[in-house]
Amino acid sequence: MNTRAFVPLNIAVLTVSDTRSLANDPSGDLLQGRVVDGGHRLFDRQIVRDDKYAIRAVVSAWIHDPECQAIITTGGTGLTGRDGTPEAVIPLLDKEIEGFGELFRWLSFQSIGTSTLQSRATSGVANGTYLFVLPGSTSACRDAWDQIIHAQLDFRTQPCNMVELMPRLNEQ
Repeated sequence: MNTRAFVPLNIAVLTVSDTRSLANDPSGDLLQGRVVDGGHRLFDRQIVRDDKYAIRAVVSAWIHDPECQAIITTGGTGLTGRDGTPEAVIPLLDKEIEGFGELFRWLSFQSIGTSTLQSRATSGVANGTYLFVLPGSTSACRDAWDQIIHAQLDFRTQPCNMVELMPRLNEQ
């Protein structure tokens, strides 16, 4: 029996796209819905063009804000010349969470086979804030939230979860 109480987090959602707007952003909509339906608070939601400096500006501001506890980006993780979200985010990280990308690609393999190699999904911690960098497809966002992120951002998940580590993320 789990006796831990749920701890709601402030989670920001960033869509990286040259073509999406809030009116036509199904992956951002899905993530926003999952965040709120999961009992968390939407800290902010934005859309930014595929430009590593524009991405860094938004993510850096959120990382700097002590009220923002987690950031989920969607889009820009592929192999084309315009896909630069990992290049924008990884330099900001204090620590990478390598297992996230590995687990995400393993889960994706179950549905899309070897095409999962084209995803550069990643995760990490910056200034005590968790970051999850996801592909732009709605199914990828659904799989990442439902099968990985949701449980790790739930204090009730045992034997361990990322929420219980939050007080210690900035230890020196």
